[in-house]
Amino acid sequence: MFDMRDSQVGAELQVAGVESSAVTLSFEEFFQAEHERLLGALYVVVGNRSDAEELMQEAFLRVWERWARVQILESPIGYLYRTAMNTSRTRGRRAAIAARRVLGIANPRDDFSDVEVREDVRVALAALTLRQRAALVLTDLLGHSSVEAGRILGIKDSTVRALATQARASLRQTLESPDE
Repeated sequence: MFDMRDSQVGAELQVAGVESSAVTLSFEEFFQAEHERLLGALYVVVGNRSDAEELMQEAFLRVWERWARVQILESPIGYLYRTAMNTSRTRGRRAAIAARRVLGIANPRDDFSDVEVREDVRVALAALTLRQRAALVLTDLLGHSSVEAGRILGIKDSTVRALATQARASLRQTLESPDE
């Protein structure tokens, strides 16, 4: 028979870093055990309770979506904190980009970053199908209309639009996903 005290003991064991193969936490128990500590840590990092709460919620949501895999990790808590910190950094980068756009501040070139971005784009493009890549290059890079691209590829213009849309969605998903 399952006793609530057993789950609390299990939660305390896992939070303290002691592995217990007999006791596994449900996501709800994990949340109850960690949400206050994570909120406190995020508040220290971002300096704003509202932002810290949003980051905490987003981190827990991402962990919940992957709970079947996360709960068997050696350190689910470490995964939670890494997810929260990565989310915070991503938001910070996006805010900085938006501020530079609004203020018209030139971004100093970082050659190493440029190389990393090119490599990320190259890998993301390589993951597309040949037809998706061709449709995307013809329409977005070379500026052909879908009718012209369709003639070049020997397919319907509606197929070109569909392939380019699929390619953009795949690239967006690949390039915008946080480093988890």
